[in-house]
Amino acid sequence: MKHSEHIIKFVEPGSIAEELEVEAGDVLLAINNQEIEDVFDYRCMIKDEYLEVLVRKPDGEEWLLEVDKEYDDDLGIQFENELMSEYRSCTNKCIFCFIDQMPPGMRETLYFKDDDSRLSFMQGNYITLTNMKDKDIDRIIRLHLAPINISVQTTNPELRCKMLSNRFAGEKLKYIQRLYENQIEMNGQIVCCKGVNDGAELKRSIEDLMAYLPYMRSVSVVPAGITKYREGLYPLELFTKEEAGEIIDLIESYQQKCYEEFGLHFIHASDEWYITAEREFPEEDRYDGYIQLENGVGMMRLLKTEFDEALEQLVNREIYVQLKENLHRTVTIATGKLAYPMLKNFAQRLMEHFPGLTVNVFWIRNEFFGETITVSGLVTGQDLVKQLKEKQESGVNLGDAVMIPGNMLRTGEKVFLDDVTTDEVEAALGLKVVAAGAKGSDFIEAVLNPQYHDSRDNGNFVYIQAYDRKQEF
Repeated sequence: MKHSEHIIKFVEPGSIAEELEVEAGDVLLAINNQEIEDVFDYRCMIKDEYLEVLVRKPDGEEWLLEVDKEYDDDLGIQFENELMSEYRSCTNKCIFCFIDQMPPGMRETLYFKDDDSRLSFMQGNYITLTNMKDKDIDRIIRLHLAPINISVQTTNPELRCKMLSNRFAGEKLKYIQRLYENQIEMNGQIVCCKGVNDGAELKRSIEDLMAYLPYMRSVSVVPAGITKYREGLYPLELFTKEEAGEIIDLIESYQQKCYEEFGLHFIHASDEWYITAEREFPEEDRYDGYIQLENGVGMMRLLKTEFDEALEQLVNREIYVQLKENLHRTVTIATGKLAYPMLKNFAQRLMEHFPGLTVNVFWIRNEFFGETITVSGLVTGQDLVKQLKEKQESGVNLGDAVMIPGNMLRTGEKVFLDDVTTDEVEAALGLKVVAAGAKGSDFIEAVLNPQYHDSRDNGNFVYIQAYDRKQEF
């Protein structure tokens, strides 16, 4: 039989594969004489305690390796393609698609629209189900893959076809019912577009999706992001303060009912709604353990809770007195408009505790995508440099460092969305660029500690290490 081929990128030292003399560059052809469609087939197959693994060496020789192992033992192989198959791209043209609102001339990878269910399980991506077939759903049920994250948008089939510009989008909603019947855990997302799927349509979607509790664990409602690059696209408008309040009121009217019956608040408004409506964020218990955190649901509440706890711990440590007496520093924080009020409050509270500390907080106007984009993760290096240089030229002392949220940079790299590097920013401003971690304690550490680096890069990171190398708070 003709086998699918999966090139091995890395073999873990001391692993079963290394003992069998499998090496990087070898090609995995089959396991137990079965083709391997993708990473989920592979993970399922290697659970067996006895395996026959067919590998082809670079010289063309094929080795059939017999493996006796424990049920949960891994072979220790990593592949060049983590999915072990081609990525599935999106076939829709959603009226709110952010990628369609990107300016020309950016990195090619930024224009790729993925809609791959496997990335939902591996990375938490949300998928529309539109490029899936019955056999794909059967496989999810057979392997009991979960949770699956679904971009629902609306439960009105005709409206979903319109919103996704896909004539099959409405009928694909049937897959949610099948997943529910087979007890596959799901999370949902509704990108809310003014005058399209809000109001009565949003009410309908919430009530329809409640029928899938408890296996549909949560649904987030987020406003559509609108950039300045919308020429020729569906006309979308921003929600007003009053309209954001109406969305919140509708969502909160269902939360208590869901909680009383299922122990889940289920339907959640993203942080943008509360900021736009100028309302307080819900208490922590309402977020059900922050199920929808990656969708911007509860990020601000969690950050505030973490900041409050970390500051209280610091104040109760002996090191607090040392810092209060000896800390003399000026630092600048640059963020998006959305997070600005909360970070400004954090900075003010730290300055009240430490008289020698000066913290500037500036929100960076998003001139690159347009001022309607207010999240920090879409701030570009060029906007950061331009606006902070204006501050410098007007006489503002930015201090010894500019602190940015780590999500401004590409994951694992020191590069902004527009390919400007942190080195280039440092050269332009004459300041150190500090990318802070996402926790409230990271915020405190980055402000107080000139030697700060993101704790995610070092498992041995010690808070306030510049001042007290023996203690952690």
